[in-house]
Amino acid sequence: MKISTGIIAFLAGLAAMSPAAAQTPVSPAPDAQLAASRASAMGLTTYRLWPGRAPMATSDSLFEVPTLTIFRPQPGTDNGTAVIVAPGGAYMGLATMLEGRPVADWFTSRGITAFVLTYRTGPKARLPIPLLDGERAVRYVRANAARFRVQPDRIGMIGFSAGGHLTASVAAEPKAGKPDAEDPIERAGSEVNFAVLAYPWLEGMTVGKDGKSQYCDFALKDCNPKDYAGFRPVTKVTAKFPPTFIYHTTEDSLVRPEGSIAFYQALVAKAVPVEMHIFAKGQHGTGLGGADPALSRWPELLDGWLRGQGLLTRPKP
Repeated sequence: MKISTGIIAFLAGLAAMSPAAAQTPVSPAPDAQLAASRASAMGLTTYRLWPGRAPMATSDSLFEVPTLTIFRPQPGTDNGTAVIVAPGGAYMGLATMLEGRPVADWFTSRGITAFVLTYRTGPKARLPIPLLDGERAVRYVRANAARFRVQPDRIGMIGFSAGGHLTASVAAEPKAGKPDAEDPIERAGSEVNFAVLAYPWLEGMTVGKDGKSQYCDFALKDCNPKDYAGFRPVTKVTAKFPPTFIYHTTEDSLVRPEGSIAFYQALVAKAVPVEMHIFAKGQHGTGLGGADPALSRWPELLDGWLRGQGLLTRPKP
């Protein structure tokens, strides 16, 4: 797995360093106040999804605090549409540098207000914990729609890899708002108005004939595949699933495209508006396509789909 390999390489690099080299600072420590000030100047603000400890969290550690970071369009160009960005990482980490900010910037350049979701991952955040964070993120944006200058009926999600699983899971099982909830965020519903799935990891929880699953293989220990076999969004698709755009590649050997194809077929069977593009080349984790002349076209196709859905124009009064 790409992220795991990166972590292993990073740790190996640290181990190879001499103690002196490992302890010698190469640059001054960042000024937290200055960083926060400049982030604010760029329109970046991070919000905790819960005011106190998140549900099922075991500590107040940074890794157990799910957040949303807002990326605003250039003033005067916003169109009222919002999107929550869920990076991938096999539920063991987050590929935010590849599938977070670059994606948010792509949306803001089209007038869409983007929110990068930092959901909980790792051994202390087994399913359904990340899904709780995704659901709460939708409620949070909808409850604060006026404050964020977005329309409460134009809130979508885009998810990459495991983030695609999270997006599909939240979209498949929307929760109604609770009018009498003490928490105002819980008074808003978690329904997703449009979904974008990029090489989604939809079948990672499937238990194979050998009794194993990809999900538990990545979790490494204390993971019983049967405990997570029910987290397959393809089995929960209904006619109420939102309009969906799917991107995958045939060459993806980590997350095979068959899962996306099966999901596409499930959406078609329920008459859900769906568009899918499967490119021939490209391994897992292509993000927005990078410098690849073919893969870099999939965001163009997404742009056309968003326009067709009326999501790039301001709603009429």
